[in-house]
Amino acid sequence: MRIEQVLADSAATEALGGVLARVLAGGGVVYLRGDLGAGKTTLVRGLLRALGVAGAVRSPTYTLLEIYELSGRPPILHMDLYRLHDPEELVAIGVRDFSPERSLWLVEWPERGEGFLPAPNVCVDLSDAGHGRRACLQSDDAGLMAELCAQLGTSAPADSSPS
Repeated sequence: MRIEQVLADSAATEALGGVLARVLAGGGVVYLRGDLGAGKTTLVRGLLRALGVAGAVRSPTYTLLEIYELSGRPPILHMDLYRLHDPEELVAIGVRDFSPERSLWLVEWPERGEGFLPAPNVCVDLSDAGHGRRACLQSDDAGLMAELCAQLGTSAPADSSPS
């Protein structure tokens, strides 16, 4: 199933992150795809702000992983795998210490971790839309997609397979 949204600016991208935060507050795996500068980290910033992170939110481009521990919430792992040389490096940085059922994984450039990453609950593809961005959210989870539609105020998602 798929939902498409046009995001007029960075504030709209952060707001979409807030919607994802409400739907996935208990944990899960989010794949974030898009070219450099597409808004992946902006979306993560909105999600983290909605969950209560007050400090700086930067893409962990060089460290690969940033972990956010919030009182009363599952840990949040923000991964930027752009500079990952081998998927086995994910073992070395400790991601297997966190169960995706009891934490929230936000993964930029997930294709670089293929074979070592769990399947996503939702994929978010961000692309240029002229005067803004286009977000395509995909999932096989009908309940999750229905909740996203309700939060976004959109109609039922279109049927399609996540890529």
